[in-house]
Amino acid sequence: MKSLKLISSAIAMLICFISFAQERTITGIVTDKFNTALPGVTVLIKGTKKNTQTDFDGKYTIQTQKGDILVFTFIGYENQSVEVKDKSVINVTMQEAYQNLQEVVVTSYGSSDSEYEDRSYARAERRREKKEKSKEKVAGVQIQNNVQYTAIPSQSVAIRGITSVSPKNEPLYIIDGVPAKANQMAKINPNDIDNVSVLKDQAATSVYGNKASNGVVVISTKNEIYKNLSEKELDKKLKITPIPTEPNQEDYDSFVENAFESPKTAPLSTFSIDVDNASYTNIRRFLNNGQEVPKDAVRVEEMVNFFKYTYPQPKNEHPFSINTEVSDSPWNSNTKILKIGLQGKNIPTEDLPASNLVFLIDVSGSMSDMNKLPLLKQSLKILVNALRAKDKVAIVVYAGAAGMVLPPTSGDEKKTIVDALDKLQSGGSTAGGAGIELAYKTAAENFIKGGNNRVILATDGDFNVGSSSNSDMEKLIEEKRKTGVFLTCLGYGMGNYKDSKMEILADKGNGNYAYIDNIHEANRFLGKEFKGSMFAIAKDVKIQIEFNPKQVQAYRLIGYENRKLRPEDFKNDAIDAGELGSNHTVTALYEIIPAGVKSDYLNVQPDDLKYTKTETSSNNYNGELATIKFRYKKPDGDKSIEMVQIINNRSVSLDKASDDFKFSTAVAWFGLKLRDSKLITQKSSEDILELAQQGISYDKGGYKAEFIRLIETSEEYN
Repeated sequence: MKSLKLISSAIAMLICFISFAQERTITGIVTDKFNTALPGVTVLIKGTKKNTQTDFDGKYTIQTQKGDILVFTFIGYENQSVEVKDKSVINVTMQEAYQNLQEVVVTSYGSSDSEYEDRSYARAERRREKKEKSKEKVAGVQIQNNVQYTAIPSQSVAIRGITSVSPKNEPLYIIDGVPAKANQMAKINPNDIDNVSVLKDQAATSVYGNKASNGVVVISTKNEIYKNLSEKELDKKLKITPIPTEPNQEDYDSFVENAFESPKTAPLSTFSIDVDNASYTNIRRFLNNGQEVPKDAVRVEEMVNFFKYTYPQPKNEHPFSINTEVSDSPWNSNTKILKIGLQGKNIPTEDLPASNLVFLIDVSGSMSDMNKLPLLKQSLKILVNALRAKDKVAIVVYAGAAGMVLPPTSGDEKKTIVDALDKLQSGGSTAGGAGIELAYKTAAENFIKGGNNRVILATDGDFNVGSSSNSDMEKLIEEKRKTGVFLTCLGYGMGNYKDSKMEILADKGNGNYAYIDNIHEANRFLGKEFKGSMFAIAKDVKIQIEFNPKQVQAYRLIGYENRKLRPEDFKNDAIDAGELGSNHTVTALYEIIPAGVKSDYLNVQPDDLKYTKTETSSNNYNGELATIKFRYKKPDGDKSIEMVQIINNRSVSLDKASDDFKFSTAVAWFGLKLRDSKLITQKSSEDILELAQQGISYDKGGYKAEFIRLIETSEEYN
């Protein structure tokens, strides 16, 4: 018996040894189709509970055995399954989730609605030369319903086997030989359709060129009723009008566009930097939903600063580099554009200070929609995934009252934090003021000296109980700013969205503000740009520029209307200004009317003033266009530091300007057009599109390509 036990024990040990020997470490990187790293992807060994998640850079490590199946899951993407074979590195590209219809029978056009789904279907009679075939199936068509995070159910069509940088992957539509948009195609009377055919790959591009790279849907009507029409004529015939917004539900502060000023009467231009980019994602939401963009929702500087530019890292003791460039204005033939770019220092992740974060989450009844609290919870999980053991998070919620649902918890207790998020439900009114009070109290009690102390407010901005007026909120947040706690505002939802309150909170609270319209934007702001969004390297950053009247007749700051300061505020350390995050870029544009140039936008300036003449100076500074000054404070400092730089009077033609110059001015141009600016002469979307395409370099993530699609989309509704 003893010998049998020894043999059994030896066999068991041998099995354990073999099992251990078979175990291997699998590593890899998970990306999307644009080769952008995806943090927070769950990697699970199928049939077990063993799993891990990808880190900030999309990397993962897991112990497996040969033959195991790794399942990769992430919200908004198709699950991917990969068998572990001989390789120790498994990289995975996640594909966006969509419904795939293998074939569509085209016979009529209509729509159906149910409680759980919104879908439209298209069918059209297709004649064939052979009479025995009255119908034909069109194979290889994908239909994607974008219901989860959009205001109105929308549908996009893609031809199977076609890939594109365009998120919608839309084919080209040809109606009676006229290129058309998806919304135009959808308006055609089905009784007018004579024939529908689908082309893809070489069959499409050989006839219609690169525009057909996503395939072509060719529609012929019975009497060719749309033949030879222009795009606008097609819109008119199909009676296409923009879908109106609901101005009584969404709230935006109105402002007047900056006008031209003379350096003789207004020698100094002073403003705070603005790293917010909520306006751009909000505009994107309107355009993607086929809605007209409210004029006051457009803040040009936030559109420009959504994108990253290739400015060099700082090389001295200051936390950011200063970069300037002068070239021709693309929208006015006789003016120049001065571009000012700041590049924040890139702090390695391991060197970032410990974080003391308080999630302040709106769980009121208005947050029940899918694009509000459910999206909010998934967004914050991306941020939780980037936390380290030395970081800590508390969760405060507010509805009819405010309360703490998670005390300060270490960043390595991710399951505890995620479980607390998953339990949140919406209901009740919105005591926003009480929530802010409790969140700042919690942050102050756990304050980390020299650390990153921050309240992260996530809401639709619809405060309706307690401290709810804009003036009350402004006073409250200005008072809390003195605690040294920073503020990040995350906006969600639509219909009742209160942009004006979010702007006030971010502007007055040493903070930044982002609008999260979908999980991809959450991944960008809270994942890929985590360091820039959450870690300030400089605060109260102010810019003051003095233009040389010998070279400049007039100037105007493009955007930043709600960030302008008085000249005396520049040196006043009590005046709040914007913060700059690690590796963040900030761009500002000035339009200049050079000396001696006639302009319709130039107010007549008196030339007989006695006390404002500059000719008395012995130095005329003919080689200088302007002098620019910056002031900033360290994140935990109270005294500002000044930097000064001369801008030489050198300009290059637009075709020789940098890609950054071309793209940033194209974005500003598009914003000015959306605002219906009276200070631009050229408003052609084709010209804006061409300039943006010329500057589309350094496009990690495909955001610039997406902007180009938005320009094209906007033309559908103009």
